[in-house]
Amino acid sequence: MEKTNDSIKDIIKKAKEGNQIAFSTLLDTFWNDVYGFQLLRTKNENDAEDITIRTFSRAFDKIDTYDDAYEFKTWLIAISKNLHVDLIRKRKRNFLDEMESQGDAVKKVLDETPTVEDRLITEQNLADLLLDIKKLKPHYQEVINLRYFNELSYAAIAKELNEPVNNVKVKLLRAKKLLAEIIKKK
Repeated sequence: MEKTNDSIKDIIKKAKEGNQIAFSTLLDTFWNDVYGFQLLRTKNENDAEDITIRTFSRAFDKIDTYDDAYEFKTWLIAISKNLHVDLIRKRKRNFLDEMESQGDAVKKVLDETPTVEDRLITEQNLADLLLDIKKLKPHYQEVINLRYFNELSYAAIAKELNEPVNNVKVKLLRAKKLLAEIIKKK
């Protein structure tokens, strides 16, 4: 469905006012453009999808800074391009750090089996996380459980919930943000 410039501007205006349907419409309208751009750059579906999700997250967080003198798609692509550059820099830095640490000494074989204390701390952290998840609305709890505890793909979650994949991605993104806010408040 091709949208006119005026209708896109109206949708952006509604998104700036916090209208969730407008956010979903923008995601549906521009998802393929950003994802296709990243797929050409990264040549990796997982990286392209991850950067695309982060692009929309950043764009929606900063929607008030969007200047409608420019095309919305161009703004999204610029955000996406910057996120890709950041990812490359991070990977390069991690690679260099790893190479540096390997050159210092012969690798030591470490027993990475968690101690009793480590297991107890992990269980306590998981219990706290589960309590925090229960503070979310049920539909957010469900999408987090399906993704992170049942380890379902976005497509499998979409099938389970009978919703489009893009809606699942947005819902999961919002759930993670709300959960992060709950955790920060503690």
